[in-house]
Amino acid sequence: MRAGGSDPIREAARLLAERGNAVALTGAGISVESGIPSFRGSQGMWAKYDPMEYATLHAFLQSPRKVWEMLSEMVSVCGGAMPNAAHKGLAALEGMGVVRAVITQNVDGLHQAAGSRRVIEYHGNLDELICVYCWKRYLMRERWTPGAVPLCDCGEILKPNVVLFGESIPWLAQEQAEEEARTCGVLLVVGTSAQVSPACDIPGIAKDAGAAVVEINPEETSLSGNVTDIHLRGSASEVIGKMVRLFQDPNMKSPKD
Repeated sequence: MRAGGSDPIREAARLLAERGNAVALTGAGISVESGIPSFRGSQGMWAKYDPMEYATLHAFLQSPRKVWEMLSEMVSVCGGAMPNAAHKGLAALEGMGVVRAVITQNVDGLHQAAGSRRVIEYHGNLDELICVYCWKRYLMRERWTPGAVPLCDCGEILKPNVVLFGESIPWLAQEQAEEEARTCGVLLVVGTSAQVSPACDIPGIAKDAGAAVVEINPEETSLSGNVTDIHLRGSASEVIGKMVRLFQDPNMKSPKD
């Protein structure tokens, strides 16, 4: 099922209305319009910081102060970001009964800030700090100030409760994400190239279980050729905004109707 008509967004909206039980899988691309650069690309975080030096659990355990150079920049950028139209649009679609859950690879908390209620944070959240020695947790705002390295009560340097390379995905988040993928009618893939494992398996899990895959990305990805049913080219805010307006049309029935 490829987008072959004159209005592929309307075709995708009809599919969402017919099948219901849509789940969104989001990546860094959805937050770019909020001023958070993606990790890849010439302007991405990995162009400035080698992920093998700054984004692995081993690197943190060996040189936590060095890793906090990168983490401080991430926390500052994400802390000042606001939800954009794409985040708000997904929350609106949830309110309409079109989208039932969001699985996000992002750690910025913008889906919750936009009003989404069912958010599975696959890679954790920057709002929380954790001690990898005594496992005590703190809120970021309680322990971190710009330029400082946050310390646990036990004296060790705290790590944001996000998944670094070399760490496992939190068991509950992975179980919930895979269950949503297995039972959804449509998977909306938004702003992710689906290259990072194991999140890259989620579209395939949904597809194998019979779901349609609607991809919202400005460029083709590894999914576009063999997993995606409808590829909607454009920015996430533009495409999702049009979907919201379609479901606001009384002639377009939502799954709640």
